[in-house]
Amino acid sequence: MGKKSLFFAFVLVIALLSGCGKRKPVLHLYSWADYFSPEAIEMFEKEFNCRVQYDTFDSNEALLAKLQAGASGYDVLVPSHYIIPPLVRDNTLLELDKAKLDNFKNLDPAVVQMLPDPECTYAIPYMLSYTGIGYDANKVKDFEPTWEMFAKSEYKGRMTVLDDYREVIGAALYMLNLDPNTTDEADLEKAKAKVLTWTRNVAKFENEQYKNGLASGEFQLVMGYSGDLMQVIDETDNLKFAIPKEGCMLSTDMLCIPRTAPNPELAHAFINFLHRPDIAVINTEYTFYLCPNKASYEGLSEEIRSNEAVFIDPEILARSRIMKDLGDNISKYTKIWEEIKAAH
Repeated sequence: MGKKSLFFAFVLVIALLSGCGKRKPVLHLYSWADYFSPEAIEMFEKEFNCRVQYDTFDSNEALLAKLQAGASGYDVLVPSHYIIPPLVRDNTLLELDKAKLDNFKNLDPAVVQMLPDPECTYAIPYMLSYTGIGYDANKVKDFEPTWEMFAKSEYKGRMTVLDDYREVIGAALYMLNLDPNTTDEADLEKAKAKVLTWTRNVAKFENEQYKNGLASGEFQLVMGYSGDLMQVIDETDNLKFAIPKEGCMLSTDMLCIPRTAPNPELAHAFINFLHRPDIAVINTEYTFYLCPNKASYEGLSEEIRSNEAVFIDPEILARSRIMKDLGDNISKYTKIWEEIKAAH
């Protein structure tokens, strides 16, 4: 090998070694599917010279079970607010450093005050969502905004309900004019009986594919999350969304950092980035969920600002309740849910 060849070989080795030494940091994000605008993710990666690894779960219970089984390596988690207390009890979460979250000031105080921990010690809100009904107006001619639509046998096999016991049992409690966070066993038995009148008609319990099934025509009536359904309704004129008149469960998905996070500094930077008003606008417009970033509201399009799937009707909001952590009493719900699914 000549001197020139040796020189270029040496340069190549140095370049390869330098490249290895400058590998981009990776933010490991564990969240619901389709919950962040790709544009926002790309902006974060470019601004912080990093890469985002986005993994998904389909239920809070799946997230909780995975973490309790010892899963680690995540930097940011996005569970619903009522999962935060058990995560704190398990010593899973890192206390947030507010000095690194200067965009915390942009949060809507009306939403923050609804949270079990308005100080947001371990988690801050990312998106506010409502559970409602998506339907095909061409097929469901007699639609009324009520949870009792699931009792209509004429749509048997063409409907789905969420695979989420708090949402489904909560909807039944609303129908019965009972507290959707009750732990009274007699009330829960009444709710179970109501749910059973619905589930004999449903094709499946479904958390992710119901929106695609509605769009394809496989399903005609589905229980689902507002943003999920609005993403397909926005593209199809015959598909509609309604929040039942009885009220609905309110849920806020939260941004938090595991105690074992490989990159806690980058995790704080990501959470702070998401609450920049311009980024909150991008994510709200993409997901059709409301990012409770008050500083972003004026930047939203008129289509979003007037959409009652995003900014809920005040009268329905007054009848709705935020889901509470029930502690050990949650076993009463899981027992009933197992009986409901066993009967399906």
